[in-house]
Amino acid sequence: MPGTPTSRSPLKLALFATASAALLVTAGCAGRGNQAKDTAFVARDVDTLYMAAKDRLDRGDTRLAAALFDEVERQHPYSPWARRAQLMSAFSYYVARDYNKAIQSAQRFLSIHPGNRDAPYAYYLIGLSYYEQISDVSRDQKITRLALDSMNEVVRRYPNTRYASDARLKIDLINDHLAGKEMEIGRFYQRSGRWLAANLRFRNVIEGYQSTSHTPEALYRMVESNLAIGVPAEAQKAAAVLGANYPGSEWYKKAFDLMQKYAPGTAAI
Repeated sequence: MPGTPTSRSPLKLALFATASAALLVTAGCAGRGNQAKDTAFVARDVDTLYMAAKDRLDRGDTRLAAALFDEVERQHPYSPWARRAQLMSAFSYYVARDYNKAIQSAQRFLSIHPGNRDAPYAYYLIGLSYYEQISDVSRDQKITRLALDSMNEVVRRYPNTRYASDARLKIDLINDHLAGKEMEIGRFYQRSGRWLAANLRFRNVIEGYQSTSHTPEALYRMVESNLAIGVPAEAQKAAAVLGANYPGSEWYKKAFDLMQKYAPGTAAI
């Protein structure tokens, strides 16, 4: 989609949104008196209305731009401009950080125009809108999973597009985030002495997120938990996998020292 940040990094997106917010304040102060007039129902030809929306977007008044793009569709539902206005509305809401409305607008576009050439971008915009709402690992990860599902959908439907390329990068980051959540819960269970429950969480990381940065620690934590519940043979297996795959890591060194201290008779790792 011309003129849209379709493959920006999270940092660039944040900078873009910050700049847009600054423009919004400036434009809002200058145009607040005209806002009611701009959004009030006034029958206008489609070109005038669309350009008014585009002008507001260019000036950083993204919420008003979204409302005006919505008005294009409302006043001229059968115009070729209406289809583009739907997607521009979704983009405007996204830049304004109104992610729920961005998702709703993009989903509406897809429900009406599922085979449109801009459908890949609409799917990607939905994924981005979920991605921007990912919270830290101490909170519920429902939105994170929705972001993962949405990015996977982009890759599944449009594997050879630029959107899929960026989606794959974000999928790796999302999986690392979800693995971090499992690790946080597992460590909490360890602190509470719930070793079996902790082991299940660490195993989830090893089996479900093995390509993430959390795998070495998860293996080490399994060594800890298995030693705590008195099954050194299982601890030795986890330590062996850790040594085979991450021989130079701090986690392997700690696991080796732990095994030497609490299970010195176990086979060498």
